[in-house]
Amino acid sequence: MAPPLLLLTDIRVSLGSVPLLDGAGIGVGAGERICLVGRNGSGKSTLLKIASGEIQFDGGTRFLQPGTTMRYLPQEPDLSHFANTMEYVEDGLGPNDDHYRARYLLEQLGLTGLEKPKNLSGGEARRAALARTLAPNPDLLLLDEPTNHLDLPAIEWLESELKSLSAGIVLISHDRRLLEKLSRSIVWLDRGQTRRLDRSFAHFEAWRDEVLEQEERDFHKLGRQIAREEDWLRYGVTARRKRNVKRVAGLAALRQAKREHNKQGEAVKMGAADAATSGKLVVVTDKINKSYDGRPIVKDLTLRVLRGDRLGIVGPNGAGKSTLLKLFLGQEQPDSGEIKLGTNLNVITLDQQRAALDPAVTLASTLTGGKTDMVQVGDQSRHVIGYMKDFLFKPEQARTPVGTLSGGERGRLLLAAALAKPSNLLILDEPTNDLDLETLDLLQEMLGEYPGTILLVSHDRDFLDRVATSTLVAEGDGKWVEYAGGYSDMLLQRGEALAVEPVKQKTTARTAALAPTAALVAGKLTFKLQHELKTLTAEIEKLHAAVKKNEATLAEPGLYNKDIKKFKAASNALTEAQERLAVAEERWLELEVLREAS
Repeated sequence: MAPPLLLLTDIRVSLGSVPLLDGAGIGVGAGERICLVGRNGSGKSTLLKIASGEIQFDGGTRFLQPGTTMRYLPQEPDLSHFANTMEYVEDGLGPNDDHYRARYLLEQLGLTGLEKPKNLSGGEARRAALARTLAPNPDLLLLDEPTNHLDLPAIEWLESELKSLSAGIVLISHDRRLLEKLSRSIVWLDRGQTRRLDRSFAHFEAWRDEVLEQEERDFHKLGRQIAREEDWLRYGVTARRKRNVKRVAGLAALRQAKREHNKQGEAVKMGAADAATSGKLVVVTDKINKSYDGRPIVKDLTLRVLRGDRLGIVGPNGAGKSTLLKLFLGQEQPDSGEIKLGTNLNVITLDQQRAALDPAVTLASTLTGGKTDMVQVGDQSRHVIGYMKDFLFKPEQARTPVGTLSGGERGRLLLAAALAKPSNLLILDEPTNDLDLETLDLLQEMLGEYPGTILLVSHDRDFLDRVATSTLVAEGDGKWVEYAGGYSDMLLQRGEALAVEPVKQKTTARTAALAPTAALVAGKLTFKLQHELKTLTAEIEKLHAAVKKNEATLAEPGLYNKDIKKFKAASNALTEAQERLAVAEERWLELEVLREAS
């Protein structure tokens, strides 16, 4: 087996007296696709920064194969020292790198290269950082939340781009769909240590649950062992002799292990405080129009949002999602048409910029207002420490300034503050940014039980599928169309993905082959299509054989180090064969459906 390009072993990092990483490790080989998962605050970003060489560590070893090129995408890129985005991207290139690729990536990501850093939105800064990271075509990519602030077309472009690379990838992301499509291995960071499973992310939750259940069984045995040791300690006449000091110390270690396990068992407890029930009609629009500087944002939109609806709103950045929310809430007026708001509305808004959080104020004061130690949750009064624990904050964090919290912790704090207030209408603007997967699961459960109405702006496809009962999509030129169900349901009804600017979509063999033909629209299988259907079976068999052949080539031990040209050729051939196979199979299915219907 070829040696890894990057290897971290027994990494230890402490925050004061508290260990953050305690024996963590990770190894990345050529072409490996690893997702790094764990709770917010578990040290994922710290481990990735150590892997990139950005920060030092207290103990352990870091090894990078000589000659290996590596690029790291941080959560918060800093462009402040550069005149424009092109200068920022080109600064990351090596002497032998292709400057044309930098321009190509900026163009694909909807940027010109002339944008000034001070004028960039969060999404534009993230796109520039992606271009800088991908432009050198490195051997290793370390990506920390690459989809944050990206819209759906950009996320789907990034997914396709990463699939085409032969680089080893370590990826931190809350986007389940991205992880499922890209990952081949999982590294789980939990309580300072790492475990690895060489399967895709789709298997993570079942594996994690098995590990935790085994721990439960082990700690149940530990509880019985503690009882035996305590019995001996109370009644053993030799307990105070020197030769038994080790056994007494061992009992203390067992108790400490039990306490640590009990801490791990804590989970986020979410529940929104209910307000009085709103009217049956929450928002009703009748042919509303809104434009800015002659550009249509909303055109002839007629919509009814009823009590209990969960409306997902999707579209590219700049499509007008925020404007639409302001219109729905009466914060802006349409140029024409009519909007009616329901009665007895109590609205809570979670905005993606987290402007409601003051970085200088402590965590406890943010929740209590700074006047008492109690938090008013609906009609109940709770102590701030107990309420903090519901959202996985430790008691010692109560006096921590908000500005020192991680992005995920700030997201949890915003949720805790918002959900304490009574509401019957939740406005969620990108609520999933920076949240860990467990918190996302519990947020989804809470929203499922929420009795009020939800307006959700999100680029998280899995989250939309789990939460939304209908999806409002920007179709371009101010047109918005509502589809039943979540994101995947919307795609099935539209028959295509969101192919909208600013990310430029490439015309591929796949998109061309799947474009509806006149014969399909007419509902008849012509002689030409009958012949195509007959030949597709043989083509599919050949493509299956090509996929297996190239997979076998790539599985040869040490191929990357022995013959890099052969590795790249096989990797490119595999990608091409897989794409052609997907096209052929979908085309065969379309023609079979048409044949049976005709």
